[in-house]
Amino acid sequence: MFAAAAAAAVPVLAACGSSGGGSGRTATLNWYMFPDGSGSFATAAANCSKASNGAYTIKINVLPNDADTQRQQMVRRLAAKDSSLDILGLDVTWEAEFSEAGWILPFTGARRTAVENGTLPAAIKAAVWRNQLVAAPLNTNTQLLWYRKDLVPEPPTTWSQMVADATRLAKEGKPHYIEVQGAEYEGYTVLFNTLVASAGGSILNASSTSAQLGEPAVKAIQAIQQLAQSPAADPSWSNQHEDDNRLAFESGNAAFELNYPFIYPSALQNNPSLAKKIGWTQYPSLVAGQPSHVTIGGNDLAVSAYSKHPNQAFDAITCLRGSANQTTYAIKGGLPPTLTALYTDPALIKGGYPFAGAIYTALQNGVARPQTPAYQSVSLQISYNLSPPTSVSVGKLNTLKSRINDALNSKGLVP
Repeated sequence: MFAAAAAAAVPVLAACGSSGGGSGRTATLNWYMFPDGSGSFATAAANCSKASNGAYTIKINVLPNDADTQRQQMVRRLAAKDSSLDILGLDVTWEAEFSEAGWILPFTGARRTAVENGTLPAAIKAAVWRNQLVAAPLNTNTQLLWYRKDLVPEPPTTWSQMVADATRLAKEGKPHYIEVQGAEYEGYTVLFNTLVASAGGSILNASSTSAQLGEPAVKAIQAIQQLAQSPAADPSWSNQHEDDNRLAFESGNAAFELNYPFIYPSALQNNPSLAKKIGWTQYPSLVAGQPSHVTIGGNDLAVSAYSKHPNQAFDAITCLRGSANQTTYAIKGGLPPTLTALYTDPALIKGGYPFAGAIYTALQNGVARPQTPAYQSVSLQISYNLSPPTSVSVGKLNTLKSRINDALNSKGLVP
């Protein structure tokens, strides 16, 4: 779900084709997408436009930095049936809502088959709603535990071990903070979802009709409390987003960071000496001997139901998510690919993605966020009722469960 500027550039090769190339007027396709400081989206758009042989030209419309504001901007335009939207960059949590509202067109027949072939099953699952493939996975995302090899030669495997290691470093007067998302926003919901899943549970029941929570949610709350009450917690934790964690880690004051892989190309560019000391491993587990189940993020591409050029938009999406472009999105922007074969491709691994294997393992054990058209309201209730991390308690779970059920049934006020 998060992207940032990254390091060295590599050439983009657009492996794509189109229907109708050179047969008439060139269609201008407006691609609404989150900001990309690496420039890889703009390069891919230009190369795909050229490769279409005059069928289309892709124009990028940059959305705001904040995911909630990105969604609001597109929702307002789509609700007004704005035909200037063609290709939509969707967070993986929006597909159900956008599809249910009739705002996006499904991939059917050969188009669906082409998207599904060779794509990570977890990424496909997130793009399916009511048995329809409503978007094409562009990039996936998951978090790893990043650590300072010079401070922690053997990385922890459990949450408790991580906190203990950080506490020991604090007593020794060394960099010791654990950087993780704690502000009242989607990233904090992701943290809670990951901890609940890693404890063997889920936020909603299997049919997404009511809150489940239970004992795994208790363990998740206890893990947050354990960190909050230790010297390992950054004093700014309750205000931190992913990029705040990145900056704090790059400053040299932290020993650990739970974050997305965009942090690695950023460190290479902004603090090369620190980058040499960065190690990576799987997200710490809550249950010893059991793998963690990290929340899978990412972005998908969908065709607006109001586009005047839907056929060209489908063709353009095929090009934009091609293997060469996904390799560049990964190396330059840190965005994990959705094409399975790339995780063993030397061009990706040697080109600046040495942790590809770790990412792939995390994705295999990953978990989705609750799939429901009401996800936005559910997420807001979680981040609101459990904020700030320093005040979280098991006693808040009954209220949270009630508020989630209200959100699922469109009752009550969204905070």
